[in-house]
Amino acid sequence: MLKRLLITGAAGGLGQLARENLGDLAQHLRLSDISPLQATSPQEEIMCGDLSDAAFVSQLVEGCDGILHLGGVSVENHFEAILSANIIGVHNLYSAAQQHGQPRILFASSNHTIGFHSPSTRLDASSVTRPDSYYGVSKCFGEAVASLYYDKLGQETAIVRIGSCFPEPQDVRMLSTWFSPDDFLALIRRVFTIDTLGCPVIYGVSANRDAWWDNHEIDHLGWKPKDSSEAYRAQVEARATAQGGEADSQPQFQGGAFATAALITKS
Repeated sequence: MLKRLLITGAAGGLGQLARENLGDLAQHLRLSDISPLQATSPQEEIMCGDLSDAAFVSQLVEGCDGILHLGGVSVENHFEAILSANIIGVHNLYSAAQQHGQPRILFASSNHTIGFHSPSTRLDASSVTRPDSYYGVSKCFGEAVASLYYDKLGQETAIVRIGSCFPEPQDVRMLSTWFSPDDFLALIRRVFTIDTLGCPVIYGVSANRDAWWDNHEIDHLGWKPKDSSEAYRAQVEARATAQGGEADSQPQFQGGAFATAALITKS
């Protein structure tokens, strides 16, 4: 069991999922976000602040032996909005980890690092990144920082390219990208309990029939997703048809609307 697990972005949807379900993984959960939080049990420690503040991040990481990094801007925006939390914040986090004993990190990357690939292209951990947004670019930066700190300094990180983590797939695209909450929680537990992690790239996706991503390179980690979007296919396709679309229509790009949207420039 970990002594203290830091969860950044604890006010968000995935942060709330982790907060409610990972109490068995650590003696203490240190929860952080830029939004206000309140402790709900003696196990929880609250430290709210801005990831772009290096001094705050150093205090945040001190005393932790695991970091679940979910914090940052989670949608597309203009570059200046992405820069602070997703780029400067990631640098601050890795710098602080180096100062405080190299706690193992799960870095929540995104499928938007590879969003401009076609759905007909099956990807694995060695596939080239093709970000579909400034958000995707920021996650490519985070992956590169994780790789750098591992190769130069031995900092272990699981780089998890999260697909679509919702209780159920919401559209046809998610029949390929769906990542069930239970599969995500199982992956988190594995990342923080395995003896040797390294710095693997992991596609955060369930065992979907039409998944675009291949995780064969992380078989040694011993994590296998158990859920599948097939259980929801009929209702998802029926909904697509009712909304005037085609039940089996796939997006032009793996990143879906992120790839086809206009690039946001600062107004």
